Amino acid sequence: MKSSRPVTRRRALTLAATAAALPLVHIRTAGAAGKLNIGVWDHWVPGANDVMQKQINVWAEKNKVDVSVDFITSSGKKILITAAAESQAGNGHDFMQMYNWDVGNYAGKLEPVDDVVNELSGQYGSYGAISEYLAKSEGHWWAVPSSTGTLNLTTCARISMMKNLAGIDVLKMYPAGPADPKLSADWNYDTFLHAAEACHKAGFPFGLGLGSTDDSTNNTGVLYAAFGAELVNAKGEITVDSPAVRTMLEYCQKLVKFFPADCVSYDDASNNRALISGKSALIMNPPSAWAVAKRDAPDVAADTWHFPCPVGPKGRYIPYNYSFYGTWNFGKNKTAAKELIHHLQLREQVEVRCIASEGYDIPPLTSMSDFKVWEEVAPPKGTVYNYPIRPWHNALPSITAYPAPRDIAVQMYTRATHPTLLAKLFSGQSIDDAISWAKNELEGFVR
Repeated sequence: MKSSRPVTRRRALTLAATAAALPLVHIRTAGAAGKLNIGVWDHWVPGANDVMQKQINVWAEKNKVDVSVDFITSSGKKILITAAAESQAGNGHDFMQMYNWDVGNYAGKLEPVDDVVNELSGQYGSYGAISEYLAKSEGHWWAVPSSTGTLNLTTCARISMMKNLAGIDVLKMYPAGPADPKLSADWNYDTFLHAAEACHKAGFPFGLGLGSTDDSTNNTGVLYAAFGAELVNAKGEITVDSPAVRTMLEYCQKLVKFFPADCVSYDDASNNRALISGKSALIMNPPSAWAVAKRDAPDVAADTWHFPCPVGPKGRYIPYNYSFYGTWNFGKNKTAAKELIHHLQLREQVEVRCIASEGYDIPPLTSMSDFKVWEEVAPPKGTVYNYPIRPWHNALPSITAYPAPRDIAVQMYTRATHPTLLAKLFSGQSIDDAISWAKNELEGFVR
């Protein structure tokens, strides 16, 4: 992977010494730790912010730190804009919540957090390859993976429609408890194609978009991963005209015929609306659509089940959205910031916040995928049990454009290269024409 910024031998030694010298636990006298100003996501689940605030207050009182918390909405991408502005100004919160590519983008303004990551991974097990891909470079972690705000966009479907229209019993494949992987062995992309056709003919197409937004990028990127179809490989080489990509595109030529007529204009709310309105048999989404349906369309919510995406030739992948807590290197209280981040990622804190979000937030450490909340959320009871990846799912987390070097991958992601390539097929273009377009697009990213 390409480094996000140049590093000299002297700087590398300085960073290593800094990371090693920062103890995680300090002996304090009353008031010695001063003030701390943090910016975190304004959670959409009612009560989730209150639980976060309470955890911070308890820590602050115990450690004699005056903590000011700003809950920043994601509406209009305000939290992303805030982080960008602070990075540019070199002034702002002591730590900020960040997403996906932000850590790599701002690594030059972040404090190494190897001590925090090593402490947590030593206690709970290692973080996954995608977390490391997004948050580690030059041998250092630049942000700590967070449970709050981390989610996946797994399969979310109507139980009755999948059974009556497509002959698929999702409850049998993925019950609300440990299951035999043999039950879901046939949940592959051939089965997915047949189900998409059947539901489309019945007037309930899968709500999958090919728009230029994050949901479309995530929903399509997981297809590429399952087929091993890399547009750019880990070396930064353009590989769009490969047998794997062509095989995937041949499959998608068939699949996109059963997408909604307006799929190219989908935004991030279109799939939610399709499910909640009762017009779609399946979407790929976190439990947010189900949660709104529970309020506005209870019959739909009671007939909705979340379960892993299909398996492809190269495996079963689940599209993830990752959240991190990054400590600015210009922050006024970096030590206290890192200690609070550590406190918030301890299992007991993570579980309480997960309960408050009704299981919406997914711990980045898989050893925490056993919280009882996913068994209890209803209706129907257990609908989100298979939302976090379970060992018997034989699935891996994915982020669109991986494993391309981050500076190239972020451009593919933000420019929605993956769904746009499939949109070319939806509009009737040939595979050769679509690949030719993608080559031109990618050449601009790798220069």
